[in-house]
Amino acid sequence: QGQLVESGGGSVQTGGSLRLSCAAPGRTFSTYAMGWFRQAPEKEREFVAVISWNGDITYYSDSVNGRFIISRDNAKNTMYLQMDSLQPYDTAVYYCAARTVGILGPAHEYEYWGQGTQVTVSS
Repeated sequence: QGQLVESGGGSVQTGGSLRLSCAAPGRTFSTYAMGWFRQAPEKEREFVAVISWNGDITYYSDSVNGRFIISRDNAKNTMYLQMDSLQPYDTAVYYCAARTVGILGPAHEYEYWGQGTQVTVSS
């Protein structure tokens, strides 16, 4: 775990937007699929979105599809999550992760994780 650093979290009101970033200082993840997960208090960590190594393939959970956009810039070794139309139920700690094999699969298949960034949406 480790080797990924999230930033961009914060507090917004319902309907607001945030852009999360996930950087990989000191190591390249350009050949790995990367994803975002989130965990709300007293809930299981849940999948949010994933992007293939070259950005051509993306998948989203039903709860964020149409509101969030995942992207990456391999030249900057950075992944992003643009979050629009935020709702109180989006409140959680958001984690970025990378996996060396495949693109879809549960959280335990991701080998690298960041420490998380808090997103709070108030009504």
